[in-house]
Amino acid sequence: MPRLGIVIASVREGRIGLPVAQWFIERARRHGRFDVEVVDLKEIDLPLFAERHHPRLQKYESETQKAWSTLVSGLDAFVFVTPEYNYGLSPALLNALDYLFVEWHYKPAAFVSYGGISGGIRGVQMAKQTLTTLKMVPIVEAVAIPFVAQAVDREAGVFKPTEQHEQSATALLDELLRWTEALAVLRQK
Repeated sequence: MPRLGIVIASVREGRIGLPVAQWFIERARRHGRFDVEVVDLKEIDLPLFAERHHPRLQKYESETQKAWSTLVSGLDAFVFVTPEYNYGLSPALLNALDYLFVEWHYKPAAFVSYGGISGGIRGVQMAKQTLTTLKMVPIVEAVAIPFVAQAVDREAGVFKPTEQHEQSATALLDELLRWTEALAVLRQK
C-alpha cells in the first residue's frame, strides 16, 4: 500500500487543529487504501530553516535535516491538516516544506484546512504555489472547515464532522490514491 503522511501543520499550544487531524487520521485509516503515518510538526520541532546549503543539493549537515529527509523520502503522498494565518499558510508548514526539495518531488498532496469564514482555503492557495515549485501535485479535492471552533468540543477535544466533511474526505482520499498510483512511475529513481 502507498504510504500517506498526514501532516499536522499547527504547532500552537491548545491548537484547535489537533482534533480535526485526529478525525482525519482515523478517517484515512478506515479508508483502508493507504498505510497512514502521522507527521506532527509540533513533535518534529524543526528549527527555523537556516541550513548552509540549498536543499536541492542534498548536502545535509544537521541531524535534524537528515532525519526529516528520511521521513519525507519514505512517504508517497501527503495530506496537510492546516490552519490559515493572516490569509496565509502556517509558518511551521512553510518551514517544513523549505527544509527539503528532491524528497517532495512527484508526490501528490491534499488539504484538510480550517479557520474562520474561509475554512482555511486562502492559506491553502498560498501553499499550493510552494508545492508546485517543489514538483508536487496538489489535488483539487479537499476538506475545508469554516468556523472550526463551532465544530470542536474543546472539553472533550473532539471534532464533530458533518456529512459534507465525511463525503469530502472520501472524495479526497479516493482521488489522492489515483494520483499516488499515477505518479509512482515518476517517483522511481
